Amino acid sequence: MSLIEEACRCDIDRGVRAVIDGAAIESGRFADAVIGTGPLPGTPEWEAEQTTERLGERAIAWQLVSLRVQLAAGLDGLETVTVLRVQGATWAVIGRAAGMSRQSAHERWGARTTSVLDPYGTGLPTNVADDTPS
Repeated sequence: MSLIEEACRCDIDRGVRAVIDGAAIESGRFADAVIGTGPLPGTPEWEAEQTTERLGERAIAWQLVSLRVQLAAGLDGLETVTVLRVQGATWAVIGRAAGMSRQSAHERWGARTTSVLDPYGTGLPTNVADDTPS
């Protein structure tokens, strides 16, 4: 078999997964640099930040930065969008970070995130924002 034939027929799944994993790791590192990792547990700063609102804001902001990096790198961002939905992010916020309308964000990721979050069709978890565009 020629090298060109081998190049066109070889199994690339392992290489694809490594590229995606590497991109996800780097987008997370970048989000850490922009948003920060937060204060260390047990410190006065950590105690001051232990409100649900503040923790949720940091988590959503971190995921939004990660999503923007992933999209700019040509990745789909489905896993990050799914996490954002679980964290309570609206389609409007996700769309804003992705540079599109909430309707476009919902059209791009809505059905796929629903299939992950509600695989049996029994209803989305209560923490998922109820803001599906009509």
